[in-house]
Amino acid sequence: MARQERAIRTRFAILTAAASVFDEYGYEGATIGEILARAGVTKGAMYFHFPSKQALAEGVLGQQFAVVFPEPHRCKLQQLVDTALTVAYRMRRDPLVSAVARLSLEQDVRAQFGTVALTQWIDATTHLLTEAQEQGELLPHVVPAESAWTFSAAWTGVQVYSQILSGRDDLEARVVSLLEHLLPSIAVPAVFGRLVITTERAAELGARAALPAEDDEAAEDEPARGEAVRGEVAPV
Repeated sequence: MARQERAIRTRFAILTAAASVFDEYGYEGATIGEILARAGVTKGAMYFHFPSKQALAEGVLGQQFAVVFPEPHRCKLQQLVDTALTVAYRMRRDPLVSAVARLSLEQDVRAQFGTVALTQWIDATTHLLTEAQEQGELLPHVVPAESAWTFSAAWTGVQVYSQILSGRDDLEARVVSLLEHLLPSIAVPAVFGRLVITTERAAELGARAALPAEDDEAAEDEPARGEAVRGEVAPV
């Protein structure tokens, strides 16, 4: 058990370091050397978990839901709101969340990573809106998949504008404004009137968002410090 726990901690340390480097330099500008320096691990330890820089980026993308999803709410539209607010709060403070945005939208690698990330968010939003529809929270004309696409695209636009114009300093407030503009077009008025859409809720949810406690796929111990994995070479 101690070995497995250490492996999980090491893997997450590598992912966090990789995310900070991707967020700062972009995918093409990131180097394995810088990631290793920030993670404080050897090449052998890193290759045990991630055989390439692409695998690191995919690992970062795979963490996005573990980091930002709030607790389930009986009102599915409130859960949708809570998710958007949590992402906004964490994006300004957590490199794992911010790096996903950069990897998804960076021009040179958008086709490689962006399709996966954006599709996952559209699918997750469609699922929540479908549950909201089944509970009678949506207006009769709403098609969950179409609304999910629009919400995801609008959220991305707000995030990009906030990044360019204010360095994301106003991101939570802008997301609140977005939700206040879009939700009345799909929500039953009585449901919309009960939704809590505030920057204060963003701070409350974001501050208590737990770090992912994932199960490591490889439970055995990672290679000893300094030990390389033969046949596996990551780009630098």
